[in-house]
Amino acid sequence: MADYVITSGKRKTAVARAVTKKGTGKFTINGVPVELYPVEVLREKIMEPIRLLGERANEIDIEVNVRGGGLTGQADASRTAMAKGMVEYFKDDSLEEMFRQFDRTLMVNDVRRKLPKKPMGRGARKKRQKSYR
Repeated sequence: MADYVITSGKRKTAVARAVTKKGTGKFTINGVPVELYPVEVLREKIMEPIRLLGERANEIDIEVNVRGGGLTGQADASRTAMAKGMVEYFKDDSLEEMFRQFDRTLMVNDVRRKLPKKPMGRGARKKRQKSYR
């Protein structure tokens, strides 16, 4: 196994870089432990790859630096970077397959973006109703 592995994850405009190395099970995002992430739903989402890893999670430390986007985008980018780091660090194809079975976005960056607003409407698709009377 390598000393450390650097991986990245993206979601919309959020970019996360994760450093996975041998350790005691410490997972931080921008220097703050994952357990203290502000939104509970997103905290649970970020913890998914850690829970799926099980006991082996105590063998590694992951430091994530994430920039851009909002809270949800940053959370999704972080979990992708963490999951990729785990797979690359342990060099385990069955782990990658398990992550893909659980949720494909753990291993794949989501390339969907918000559509730009168009004229005559309130958003990308919604238009003002037309009246003939």
